[in-house]
Amino acid sequence: MTQPRWRKSSFCQEGEACVHVATAGPDAAVNVAGSADPGETYLTVSPVAWSDFLQAVKNPGAV
Repeated sequence: MTQPRWRKSSFCQEGEACVHVATAGPDAAVNVAGSADPGETYLTVSPVAWSDFLQAVKNPGAV
């Protein structure tokens, strides 16, 4: 099994208290954590749901 690769949001200020996102592969669930310790998954969503969420954030008037 592939281990998730955690990435920190590019919008984070200094420090680690921000959103971290990880997947274990291209078709794997997306794990979202809002903590300096992203090893604890707070939210798990499908790749389609994550993509829809990102589109809504980038284009709020289009939803």
